[in-house]
Amino acid sequence: MGRVSGKRIIVTGSGSGIGRGFVKAFAAEGASVGVMDLNRAAANAVVAEITAAGGQAISLSGDVSKRDQVKSAFAQFVGWSGGLDVLFNNAGFNKPMPLLKVTEENWNAIMNVNALGVLICTQEGAKYMIPQRSGKIVNTASIAGRQGYPAFVPYCASKFAVNALTQATARDLAKHNITCNSFAPGVVDTPLWITLDKDLMEIGESEKPGQAMADFSSGILMGRPALAEDLVGTALFLASSDSDYMTGQTIMIDGGMVLV
Repeated sequence: MGRVSGKRIIVTGSGSGIGRGFVKAFAAEGASVGVMDLNRAAANAVVAEITAAGGQAISLSGDVSKRDQVKSAFAQFVGWSGGLDVLFNNAGFNKPMPLLKVTEENWNAIMNVNALGVLICTQEGAKYMIPQRSGKIVNTASIAGRQGYPAFVPYCASKFAVNALTQATARDLAKHNITCNSFAPGVVDTPLWITLDKDLMEIGESEKPGQAMADFSSGILMGRPALAEDLVGTALFLASSDSDYMTGQTIMIDGGMVLV
């Protein structure tokens, strides 16, 4: 029996990166997973990997900042799986800009996905969890939710918001036996950081490919950036019954970048 055997789990933003690693691990541990991503082709590819390995998965597509799309995707998942036990609000993105050049468009785009998207998905997911009086909501936070970085202002604000949403959700839904926690990665070697590396060069924050990741990683006590696989154990803990008595917490899993 796997650690999440029989669990019905949706992970948003799971067509690549951290989310992809999570859904593959959950399926391998016996869960039925909803691979939700804005990029339908990416979600389909991950589902194909999971089913080829003998797992149970369904492809879901939608923009987490659009309530009608979230409703449709969640209803599709519940129709397929029969319910929703665990929701990972993982979808997010970043587009660096210097503090004094941040535009309203940049701010709103990042906040809509990274913060409003968490609120919408939490609300829609809770509608399925409350009647069954059980559920777990897990949010992807960040070291950027603990410290502000000048080139990442909207992203930092969005991740500080995720921490607030985690605590508020935990307080509100505890009466329904629903927990809410988050985890905070640091530098993770995923496609998101490959894009960030290019973006930071474009705005003059770094001079050559790979420099930005190397500079950000220089303070990691473990001596290297994380891989998605390094976060899987924490994700399994938060999705399983092992974390039943934990709620409202943010777990730092950054290799020792931020000590709190």
